[in-house]
Amino acid sequence: MKDITVLAPTGTLGYGFGAGALSRGMSLGPHVIAVDAGSTDPGPHYLGSGEPLVSRFSIKRELTDLIVAARRARIPVIVGSAGGSGSRKHVNWTLGIVREIAAEQNLHFRLAHIYSDIDRGRLKAAIRAGEIRDFEAGYPLTEAMADGLCELVAQMGHEPMAAALDQGADVIIGGRACDDSTIAAFPIWRGADPGLSIHMGKILECGAFSAEPFGMDVMLGTVRRDDFVLEPGSLERRASVTSVAAHTLYERENPFRQAGPGHEVDLSDCTFELIGDRQVRVAGSKFIASPEYWVKLEGVRHAGFRSVSIAGIRCPTMIPRIDGILAEARRKALAYFSPETPQIGFHVYGRDGVMQAMEPEKRSSAHELGLVIDVVAANQELAHGACHHLSGMLLHTHYPGQYNTAGNLAFPYSPSEIDAGPVYEFAAYHLMKARSPTELFPIHIEDV
Repeated sequence: MKDITVLAPTGTLGYGFGAGALSRGMSLGPHVIAVDAGSTDPGPHYLGSGEPLVSRFSIKRELTDLIVAARRARIPVIVGSAGGSGSRKHVNWTLGIVREIAAEQNLHFRLAHIYSDIDRGRLKAAIRAGEIRDFEAGYPLTEAMADGLCELVAQMGHEPMAAALDQGADVIIGGRACDDSTIAAFPIWRGADPGLSIHMGKILECGAFSAEPFGMDVMLGTVRRDDFVLEPGSLERRASVTSVAAHTLYERENPFRQAGPGHEVDLSDCTFELIGDRQVRVAGSKFIASPEYWVKLEGVRHAGFRSVSIAGIRCPTMIPRIDGILAEARRKALAYFSPETPQIGFHVYGRDGVMQAMEPEKRSSAHELGLVIDVVAANQELAHGACHHLSGMLLHTHYPGQYNTAGNLAFPYSPSEIDAGPVYEFAAYHLMKARSPTELFPIHIEDV
């Protein structure tokens, strides 16, 4: 097997990379450019709404640089989880940008796109057949829940992308994909060891976050017969044993097993070795095929509409009493709007706004607090009304020990309430059995 080099330009398409790093990376002769474009990290909104995670300006700018560089080098470009969630809407949105780039740059190539949306009938059949497992949802998935989903995708493995390469694709725009599979697809297609390729993909999918200093930038990985070697594109960064090994443990409950569609990778015998002063060699990753092929589902339902208000609290008499004041404000607001039942939340920054009940530092001596009032209701008018009612109540509320009779809150914005629009929540976060690695992910080819 010949060495196969993958250039990963950034951790998320649209988040940036250095022009010099890309230029140097291309000078090293990569065989493919592969990049992840989405995640569930930003929450369920982008899947539910169809809004792109990153601006059109950023996606077009970066795809232009990558596609132009790839066509000059006559190598493929593979994008996974297009648009943020990898839904049909996001794939189509990204395809429009790619076609626009091709026309503006006078480029001609074979363009593939792969949808990852799951038909509700197919989901219900799997539920009836007992072919759904809980992943992280904490509850069984029912047919009634399936009917309530507004969007549903599954994470593809490397196989659909390899199938598109079989059909001569030069640019692949993939729907929701397992992050490491996007990077691993080309090396596996070319015959590289899948355990090494997928482990390398897990590290490269975050770009130069496995380098020092870390950042959204170019990272290259070369799969060889018995190992792979990592190197940053920028000479201002270096790979170290610590940075690469640390990223192997990134987002992992089990440090020795890396699960994905139809497989696990055993990392228990991995070794990490510094080559020179800026490359790291990794060996020992072992691929274990699963007897059945299961894919992760990500489905969302519409949960209402949100309004928020942001305020600051500086009063030394209010800060120590804030828990009781907020609890009373919630009680009064729920009584006021009854029988409607808006969901009311408070985030108190400077005390426990990030971790809330899990905050280990129970004592706070803050001289000021930031308060976010968060209301979700059945419609936007009700959410806005309840949010304004709460901000007004807290602005003028009286409490024991109070000195001032003016406003209790300082608002940085006018209007003080911001309507955030529809709210979505994950309702399907399960595993579904597939008949084959490509069954759920149709491939479409066109020449542009």
